[in-house]
Amino acid sequence: MSLLASFEKRPQFYELLLIVCYLFINNTINATSILMEASRSGQAISFPLWQPFVWEYSSALGLILLLPLITFLLKIAPLTWRFIKQNIIWHLLASVVFSMLHIALMVLFRKIAYISQNLHYEFGELPIELFYEYRKDVWAYFFLIMVIYSFRFMVSRMIGEAQTISDGEESDGENSQEVSHSESSDSPPPKVERLLVKKLGKEFIIKISDIEWLESSGNYVNLHINGRIYPLRSTLSHFIGQISAQGFCRIHRSYGVNLDAIESITSLPSGDGEITLKNAKVLNLSRRYRDDFKARLS
Repeated sequence: MSLLASFEKRPQFYELLLIVCYLFINNTINATSILMEASRSGQAISFPLWQPFVWEYSSALGLILLLPLITFLLKIAPLTWRFIKQNIIWHLLASVVFSMLHIALMVLFRKIAYISQNLHYEFGELPIELFYEYRKDVWAYFFLIMVIYSFRFMVSRMIGEAQTISDGEESDGENSQEVSHSESSDSPPPKVERLLVKKLGKEFIIKISDIEWLESSGNYVNLHINGRIYPLRSTLSHFIGQISAQGFCRIHRSYGVNLDAIESITSLPSGDGEITLKNAKVLNLSRRYRDDFKARLS
């Protein structure tokens, strides 16, 4: 498998890898800087050489463990231009929770490391130390958001961003305006037969029937086609409305499926279900959409 094919199949893995590598390099530099500053003072270093690395790596590990929280928050409150005014407040509040969790994890890891060396770790004087850490954490929170969005923008250009064939020659701004207008009007969304995908300087035509399943991702819908993912600037509800007549159905708040791609359906005791596709992918069937899904099948 080529690097590009691997990148297309597992973009979340490479997103995580990028952030982990950055944190490792950045915090290693910070730890060595502490040692260098201490040695430049002309006095003997008053702490073990391993301590700065414990301080920095415990912070980095806490940030890594909290990445799923950030991606979840971006999914329910995306910081795109359409929603930025209302969602920036939610993310500022979320940054407080993020900071408290990060501090708790960081202190836990440091205490474990210190106990292993028969030492005692003191976090600092409250609440001054909490405010000091929050200043750093709020920057880390929004910096990670910027990294995630920048990476996903790069991925969309490498993988190929899809557009409905009628919108193929329009700009992104025009597309988003059209989606917003279509969703606010009472008229049904226009039927779409094909998609135009721009990828690495080339253009491809993809049939709607080739889509196996769909996944909501903020202000985009990820189209899963033969193991590849193509982002489309739209909402899941809007795009499903455009292609429902061609055998597509919404099965979850975050998922839609091509009925012809289904291999089997399994009911769960909770009332939800699982849909297995012909490519072995398993999707959740929510109770909320179960009745409509069964009606479409029949």
